[in-house]
Amino acid sequence: MGRVTEAIKHLIIINIIFFLVPRMMQGLNIAEYFALYFPKNENFGVWQYITHMFMHGGFMHIAFNMYALWAFGTPLEQMWGRNKFLFFYFSAGIGAGLIYTLVNYYQFNNALDYIVNANVTQESINKILEITASTTGEFIDKCNAVLVSNSKIIDYSTNDLLGDNLIQMSNFYHTPAVGASGAVYGILVAFGMSFPNAKLALIFFPVPIAAKYFIPLMLAGDLFFGVTRYSIGNVAHFAHIGGAIIGFIIAWYWKKNQFRMY
Repeated sequence: MGRVTEAIKHLIIINIIFFLVPRMMQGLNIAEYFALYFPKNENFGVWQYITHMFMHGGFMHIAFNMYALWAFGTPLEQMWGRNKFLFFYFSAGIGAGLIYTLVNYYQFNNALDYIVNANVTQESINKILEITASTTGEFIDKCNAVLVSNSKIIDYSTNDLLGDNLIQMSNFYHTPAVGASGAVYGILVAFGMSFPNAKLALIFFPVPIAAKYFIPLMLAGDLFFGVTRYSIGNVAHFAHIGGAIIGFIIAWYWKKNQFRMY
C-alpha cells in the first residue's frame, strides 16, 4: 500500500468534495441529479451511472469505501498504472450500476405484475408511485386512500402480498443508489486474483483469512442478503455483485493476456 497513488488520490479528493459540499451548503440537494435513480423515475439520467459513484449516504459509508479504495486499489494502480486502473475502476462502477438496474427492473416488474393481477388500475398505480411517506404504516394508509375509489383496500390480515408488493414497487421506484461500493468490489476481486494469499479480516471478525477465501465469502453474503432481503439497512447488494462480476471479467482477461503483444 504505502503512499497514496495518483489516481486514487484524485478519486478520494473528488469523493470528499461531493460528500462535504452539500453538507456545508444547506438547501443544496445534488442527490436528485447525481444519485442513480430507477429508469422510470423522472429524476433518472444516464449520467448517473457515473456520478452515483461519487455520492455517499453517510460518514461511515464514504470512510469504508475510501479506505478500501486506498488499501486494495494502491497495489493494483502500482501494478497496472494510472490509466489502466482508472479504466478498471469506472468500468466496474458503471457495470455495477447497470446490473443493479437490471435486477431492480426485473423485481419491479414482478411486483407490478402481481398488483395488476390484483385488479388495481393503472391510474391507482400511478397515484401510488407519487406517494411519499416517512414510515411503512403511513405509506399503507395513503395507499388505502388511493385504492378505496377502486374498491381495493389493503388488508394485511387477508392480503399481505398485495401490501408487500406495493411497498417493494415503491421502494424500487423511489430509492436511488449511491456510493463507490460497486467499483470497490471490483477492486477487491482484482486484488484477490492478483494477491490470493494476502491476509484480510473484518473489524467485527478480526481473524485473518487469505483473500482467495475471504472475498468469495463476502460475495456469498451479498448474494444471500440480496436474494433473501434479510439485509440490515439500505444496502445495494446486487451493485456489489455487479461490480465484482465486471471486475473479475476484466482482471481475468488482463491476467490471461498479460504476456501477449496485443
